[in-house]
This record gives sequence, structure tokens and C-alpha cells, in this order.
Amino acid sequence: MDIEGLNDGVGGSGVARDRLKSFIERAERLEQEKKAITDDMKEVFSEAKGEGFDVKVIRLILAIRKQDSNERSEQEAILDLYLRALEMDQ
Repeated sequence: MDIEGLNDGVGGSGVARDRLKSFIERAERLEQEKKAITDDMKEVFSEAKGEGFDVKVIRLILAIRKQDSNERSEQEAILDLYLRALEMDQ
């Protein structure tokens, strides 16, 4: 779409301009929501750390819980293989 298309819009009604504005406003709202969620996550991790929990391990658990059981088993097998290869399994 060219600049004239935005200025004139579809059929001269400014529809293209309104649609672009809608996309921008939606993206801005999502950015605000993302920041709020990020802030909430920081607070949760800070609370956990304050109570003596290891935040790195909590993050690892979150990543593991996202995986399905087959993916998790495969990753554990590869980790075990690498550790044995490096003689770190003792």
C-alpha cells in the first residue's frame, strides 16, 4: 500500500488509515499488558528468592513443564549421554 492509499483510504473513506491506527493501538495495548506481566513475573521470582528458593531452578522447572513427556525424556537422555561422555555422571 502506498502513502496515497493511506491518505485517501479505500474509496476515499479513510478505511486504510483507520485500520492502520487500529493495528497500532492494539499493539500498544499488548505492549502495556506484556510489561505488566513481566513486572508481575519479576515480583513472583523476587518473592520466591526472598523465601530462599533458587530462581534459576524455578525457571528451569517452568521450561520443563512446558515440554511434553516425549520431548522431556529425549532431552534428559541427551543430557545424560553428554554428562557420561564428559565423565560427569559420578
